[in-house]
Amino acid sequence: MSKFFTIEISDPTYEHDKLRWITVKSKALKKRADVSIFVPAGIIKGIVILLHGVYGSHWAWSLKGGVHKTTQQLINEGKIEPMLLIMPSDGLFGDGSAYLPHHTENYEDWIVSDLRNLIYEIQPDLNPDLPLFITGLSMGGYGAMRLGAKYPQVFKTFSGLSSITEFGQLKQFLENEDDALLKANVLAEESTLQWMLANKSLLPLFRFDCGKEDILIEANRQLHEELQANDIPHIYEEYEGAHDWPYWQAHIVDTLLFFNEYLVNKRLSDWILNLH
Repeated sequence: MSKFFTIEISDPTYEHDKLRWITVKSKALKKRADVSIFVPAGIIKGIVILLHGVYGSHWAWSLKGGVHKTTQQLINEGKIEPMLLIMPSDGLFGDGSAYLPHHTENYEDWIVSDLRNLIYEIQPDLNPDLPLFITGLSMGGYGAMRLGAKYPQVFKTFSGLSSITEFGQLKQFLENEDDALLKANVLAEESTLQWMLANKSLLPLFRFDCGKEDILIEANRQLHEELQANDIPHIYEEYEGAHDWPYWQAHIVDTLLFFNEYLVNKRLSDWILNLH
């Protein structure tokens, strides 16, 4: 029996590049939401959730970032194991929901709970014990890093690209300062660091990166310094680039390779020792 009232799935006749499109009535959101997925050939070894940034939707990672093509190329080259990609909308609240619980819709549970139920319902052949990873860019980086740290029992590891690190940083991306997101709509204004500190003993090794010309570079540097000060193992890297798709297209590769290290070694802590 389905966990959802309705699920609409694209007809395989019209799908391409191993992409599929789904519209589902989310229990957490109490409304319909859209998801793109990429299902490569072969035995799937891991599942990656990719969260988009403000203004975007489920199609951004594939149709602006070409992440499915990048993933397929890495698989073809033998650099990563086959991984299924799940690319959800954030729920389409205002300029962005921040993937937080709101008073009327729970955008956090949409990602953490509904998506997992959905993928196994539409892909029943998947191993139920597949490792689940989460990543995202900008607002999606905030969502991925915060949720990865908040739910270490759900996500094997996580990463962020050009990440917002604290809720208040969203203001610079919104249409106006009176946006409902910044008022009383969210249940709590959370930071990534608070959950990393709260679950310090449970955290896996994780990574994040940012472009040196990015508007969020100082926020990412500050998070890196605070993690160092609190002895929380992580990987932080800076590259040339700004807050744009050329940067995310290039550096999602670093995240996919990082996730693959878990699939190959199962212990990222061993891998980081080899970096030094």
